[in-house]
Amino acid sequence: MAKVFTIAEGLENMGALKTGGQGSVYKGRRIGEIITAVKLLPTPMHTADDNDKNYIDFKNEVAKLKKVNEKPNPNVVKILSSGFTESGSFPFIEMEFIEGPDLEELLKPPHEPIFTIKESIKVAEQLANALAHCHKVGVRHGDIKSNNVKLNEHTGNYVLLDFGLAIMSDEQRRTSLRQAGAIEFMAPEQNEGQMLFETDVYSYGIILFELLAGTVPFPQKEKGENARNLVRLAHMEQPPPDLITLRKKAMPTSWAEDKKEHEQQLPQWLVTMVYKCLEKKPEDRFSNGSSLHDYITRNSILATKKTELQEEQVTRLLQEKEQWQELKEGMQKTLLQYQQAANEGATKLKLAETKLVEKENAYQELENTASSWQQPTTINKGVSKASFFSLFIVTAVISAYAAYSFFIKKENNPPIITTEKSNRPIDVTASDDTRLEEKVPAENLPKAIMPEPKQKATDTEKGNGNNLPAPQDGDIADTVRKEASPSLLQEPAQTSDVGHYKVIAPKAYFHNAPDETTRRKGYLNIWNDKTLTALSEENGFIYIIYTNQAGQTSKGWIRKKDLQEVAE
Repeated sequence: MAKVFTIAEGLENMGALKTGGQGSVYKGRRIGEIITAVKLLPTPMHTADDNDKNYIDFKNEVAKLKKVNEKPNPNVVKILSSGFTESGSFPFIEMEFIEGPDLEELLKPPHEPIFTIKESIKVAEQLANALAHCHKVGVRHGDIKSNNVKLNEHTGNYVLLDFGLAIMSDEQRRTSLRQAGAIEFMAPEQNEGQMLFETDVYSYGIILFELLAGTVPFPQKEKGENARNLVRLAHMEQPPPDLITLRKKAMPTSWAEDKKEHEQQLPQWLVTMVYKCLEKKPEDRFSNGSSLHDYITRNSILATKKTELQEEQVTRLLQEKEQWQELKEGMQKTLLQYQQAANEGATKLKLAETKLVEKENAYQELENTASSWQQPTTINKGVSKASFFSLFIVTAVISAYAAYSFFIKKENNPPIITTEKSNRPIDVTASDDTRLEEKVPAENLPKAIMPEPKQKATDTEKGNGNNLPAPQDGDIADTVRKEASPSLLQEPAQTSDVGHYKVIAPKAYFHNAPDETTRRKGYLNIWNDKTLTALSEENGFIYIIYTNQAGQTSKGWIRKKDLQEVAE
């Protein structure tokens, strides 16, 4: 078991944390529970004398290093003390102990092999801030690599550690780097023992490349000095490989496809910065940490503003889309209501039309009934008793006279009446169809009496076939009125059964010829239920021979539109 020794008075050694060519790091504990990290340099100081050059150089570098903590920086480890060990006189610097993994550990399982763009930018900004802070006080780190940057698990900040090379002399530094330096992170000029501000910038670029691609640009594939020389030569002569291609190959299989697609879209300013840091010549790189940090700040702010603007635009578009969706749904709802109202209105309109047709049919039926009966249009509702008795007496007298005329007068001496137009005598008892149809003016009839009843029943007396009283118009007219002039009748050349019809018009007039201008006064009305046989058809008229129930016959042409064809 190794002997536990005290590093310095009041500083206990609790075991090694790591060892390397630039020295070893031990976990130390001061009196109490304060845990620190102690960096021991590999070369002992034989004398602590101001005349010793190595001692003077050590003191000067420590003095510079202490300036780093004059202004605290969340990304730079705090330097607590420095000195020499009690045994062996090894120089050491004591720093705060940072709990958390370093970048090298974060790139190994169970972690992902690459960092996300967001986390890479966070490391880039915070590590550049650390370099800017050190370079402003003239401190060059000289050993920037992934295991010298830790994630503070308490604060979430990335912290730059291990300023061991910073307190070495140039000769010690050259010897250390040549023998055990992290060759994958070394700038070309470090092979000649130089350590510039631009040297830290180059190593910084290697770290960023590794985070984004999952590997350093020029990895050491084998152990041994020959492999180290190959890497050293690549830093000096070969251009760095394509960062985007390497990142695409290193994409974790656990990431979803949309995340992979997003993580492949590296910001151009970030890629440009990495390649500028890896320029072979120091003068082609960023001059120091401050210029590097300014570049990141400027571009990240612009990118953030652009991203915020894009997010704002996306948010606004989503809000507008939502508003339009609500408007669309409202319009669809309103349209549906209008459609429902239209359907209801159409239903009501159809019902109203049906009722209107029913009313029109009823009205037409009433009108036809009124026309066939020829009832008076006005009725005197206010009839006095005296007028009623007078009317009764007159009616009785007329009835007595009519009876007298019917039973007393001789049948072979009928009254002779002349028409107003032709002055030809008309035999009111004649039954053949040569009787005239013209009305007899009232003044040609005997006063105060009605025409004598005919011995042979006429259409007027027999009615219209429905046992209804025939309508009167003040003369001897009946359902089949008397023809004006039989000699004018134009009979068809040939007759045959060409159809059967019913009367549908209030009055279906007879015509002497199939012509509207030859209309006679005789007609059939809608109350006639007898089927008419058409013997000829011409010019929208049919020719019929009609015989009523009394055996009276009329011939003539009737318009087809006043009739309706029926099946026999």
